[in-house]
Amino acid sequence: MASNDKLFAYNLGQIVPLSEARLHISDLSVQRGYGVFDFVKVQQGFPLFLDDYLDRFYQSAQLMHLEVPLSREELKQVIADLIDRNQLPEAGMKMMLTGGYSEDGFTPMNPNLLITQLPLTLPSAEKVAKGIPIMTHDYVREVPEVKTINYSMGIRLLQEQKASGSEEVLYAKNGIVSEFPRCNFFLVTHDDTLVTPAKNILKGITRKNVLALAGKRYKTEVRDIRLEEVLQAKECFLTSTTKRVLPIVRVDDVLIGTGKPGNVSLQLLQDLIDLEEAQMAIEKV
Repeated sequence: MASNDKLFAYNLGQIVPLSEARLHISDLSVQRGYGVFDFVKVQQGFPLFLDDYLDRFYQSAQLMHLEVPLSREELKQVIADLIDRNQLPEAGMKMMLTGGYSEDGFTPMNPNLLITQLPLTLPSAEKVAKGIPIMTHDYVREVPEVKTINYSMGIRLLQEQKASGSEEVLYAKNGIVSEFPRCNFFLVTHDDTLVTPAKNILKGITRKNVLALAGKRYKTEVRDIRLEEVLQAKECFLTSTTKRVLPIVRVDDVLIGTGKPGNVSLQLLQDLIDLEEAQMAIEKV
């Protein structure tokens, strides 16, 4: 595996050593935290579900009035070139589009595109088997349908999260659950119905895949979820590109179900792994 000092990145129009990638202080990502990004998992050299991630990336840019300087095919080629150069068997590819170098520190200019690829470690089998505790916080993310670079609340809560022994923070504004800073939320009712929030969320690609997979085995619902319903659920889990399906066994001070990962969560994790392997098999043909 390549060390970080030997990796390459796409920086303002060209591929350069990661150690040489630079962004001027006048960029709106620095001045105002203005920009969007997306994150693709690369497994065995293949960017999984790439078209879905690109759809979301271009949509986020449009909603924030930023123009991606590369066409879709050009962006795919850059990603392929980085994968070829970096030779990381399992990695995350991060595409970031900033507000550009702003003369007044407020008005967006020509957006800057940066793409990095770094090693990625998925949750261990032990963590999946044990499940994770989470905490809740009364908050809803600004423009939640956009994958912005603004993670101020999630970062600010890290100390409180650590003090509570929690691994993630679930946002629940006025008692209505939405999402985690970097993940989507699901619960399983006692009749094995899979439920995920409908509003004030970023529509994750893993969320989309899990909903489709779950629909083949269980009843599914996309609707508002109240926090009381979460605490009474049979199972809960989160989904994300980097965590796949990760069971939740405690919310604040309340154990969920038996306090252990449930069969539905673990079955959907296996179904997702099978789906990833199937896509890699198609890519290799």
